[in-house]
Amino acid sequence: MRARGVQAPTLYHHFGSKQGLIDAVLDHGFTQYVQPPQASSDPVDDLRQGWDRHVRFGLDHPTFYALLYGQIEPGKPCAITAPAHAMLRDLLTVAARRGLLRVPPGDAADQILAANIGVTLSLITRPDADRDLGLSDRVREAALAAVLHPGAVRPADAVTRAGAALTLRALVDQDPTELTAGEYALLRELLDRLAESRSRPDPA
Repeated sequence: MRARGVQAPTLYHHFGSKQGLIDAVLDHGFTQYVQPPQASSDPVDDLRQGWDRHVRFGLDHPTFYALLYGQIEPGKPCAITAPAHAMLRDLLTVAARRGLLRVPPGDAADQILAANIGVTLSLITRPDADRDLGLSDRVREAALAAVLHPGAVRPADAVTRAGAALTLRALVDQDPTELTAGEYALLRELLDRLAESRSRPDPA
């Protein structure tokens, strides 16, 4: 502000108050995030992609995200984040029309958004080296399973792989008699790595 020759009181007056200025900045930034993506023919896939975009937005802009969702007032919904909630509710309404929902769209939107915000804030607080993005996948699938009919949820590839690895690990532990000690140790190590389902950044 000083570089532009504008003093803080002038800005506060223009936006009504210091909080008004902060709200304007947050509103501008969040508007970039809630630009509606290209919808596909599969509302469940759209829900997954929206969840992942939300988490990535929070991890890419942690301080900004904390201002949006970390500073709240009891009994006062956030007007700035309301468009994201409305977009989610509209998408779930489409799912409801196709007979995919087991709860009303508004209730489903509340549940999914609460879980999405919670997992994002949790991941933000973790050091990069200890950040398990597979946690987001697992919470996402649990949140979807809670609001969609069982036949509507097609598990994501990473989640399916993790589940299969956990199942095979349990079966091998139960009866490892046909494996040598070395084969058993190697197989357990590989299955443990698959079961972790840790999302790694794309090398590109």
